[in-house]
Amino acid sequence: MLSLSRRALWNPSVRRASAALRPFSAASPAEKFNQAVKDLNNVPEEPSNDVKLQLYALFKQATVGKCNVAKPGTFDFVGKAKWDAWNKLGEMSQDDAQKEYASIVTKLAGEKASGPAQSQEAAAGASSGVEGLVTTFQDGAFTIRFNRPSKRNSITLEMYEEVIKLLKDAGQRDDVKFLVLTGTGEFFSSGNDLGNFTKQMQTGRSQVELAKEAAELVRRYVAEYINFPKPAIALVNGPAIGVSCTTLGLFDLVYASDKAFFQTPFTQLGLSPEGCSSYTFPRIMGIARACEVLMMNKQLSAKEAEECGFVSKCFPDASFQEETQKKIQEMAKLPPKSLMHSKTLVRAPVLEDLHKANNLECERLVERFTSEEMMKAVMAFFQGKGKL
Repeated sequence: MLSLSRRALWNPSVRRASAALRPFSAASPAEKFNQAVKDLNNVPEEPSNDVKLQLYALFKQATVGKCNVAKPGTFDFVGKAKWDAWNKLGEMSQDDAQKEYASIVTKLAGEKASGPAQSQEAAAGASSGVEGLVTTFQDGAFTIRFNRPSKRNSITLEMYEEVIKLLKDAGQRDDVKFLVLTGTGEFFSSGNDLGNFTKQMQTGRSQVELAKEAAELVRRYVAEYINFPKPAIALVNGPAIGVSCTTLGLFDLVYASDKAFFQTPFTQLGLSPEGCSSYTFPRIMGIARACEVLMMNKQLSAKEAEECGFVSKCFPDASFQEETQKKIQEMAKLPPKSLMHSKTLVRAPVLEDLHKANNLECERLVERFTSEEMMKAVMAFFQGKGKL
């Protein structure tokens, strides 16, 4: 998430500015505003990035007035995004800013967690210890579920690390026959949480150092899928974007809802392929289609993905859960060692090539993470100018 914490929206300097406002009647904008500031800490769902920016800007406008500070430097992602949001309010009065701020918080406080309710399986699952992931184990199937439906199941830094640990553990457990990966709600996963970039930039460390660290995290994450010794099944319940799409090329079986689509918007973000997609995509779907997907940001429908061999089978969304559970039950009845040895024989000839592709992709990511193209693309995204 973009690092505009609730606490940052209510710091001592701003508190003093708010306190300086003259008292009004019980129904005054100032009192409603002050109450809204307190209520923000208790909203059921953390606001999205664009709402956080809007709240920050309205807060500054309500307590300070028109934007009166210099524009931050190009590489200060968060500072520049906050400045732009505040500056866009122009001559809006403090009273109007207070009213708008209170109105937004009231809506947030009244909302329940967005997105469809979790399935019974997800609800019965155990938390992995990291927010955004739920795991279940039944009949030899170890299931990892991306569980941030209100954030389209985007993957945080903590989730990356936890999935790495979970895959290592599942690969070594004798009782685990195979892996299942799926998502809660309408999305399988929208990929990397772009707030990871801004969160890391605020640590004060150099861009090169952060880029190397981020690329190494991606390398380790992808390597665990490459090395996973047992069958891996993806149940793609909705759109799969970015790394959640590219790593599907490393799965043994991919079942998709007909509402799913697949997209890798790397060039839109000034980035380059990862997840071994530079190797797997051309070999699965052909060079021409792979280049459309990886270079031209082509969005593959579930049916197109099935036709080109990227998806094993596409099911109607209405029967997706029922049909995929049948597939899981079928595999659960098969001899586990036979399954594992079959996978080993299929994957062994390309194992070295997959690791090589992963390493090369991550080397390029270090350069891309520090490129001006990437910085401009991320800024455009946070300012609402970029659409995936």
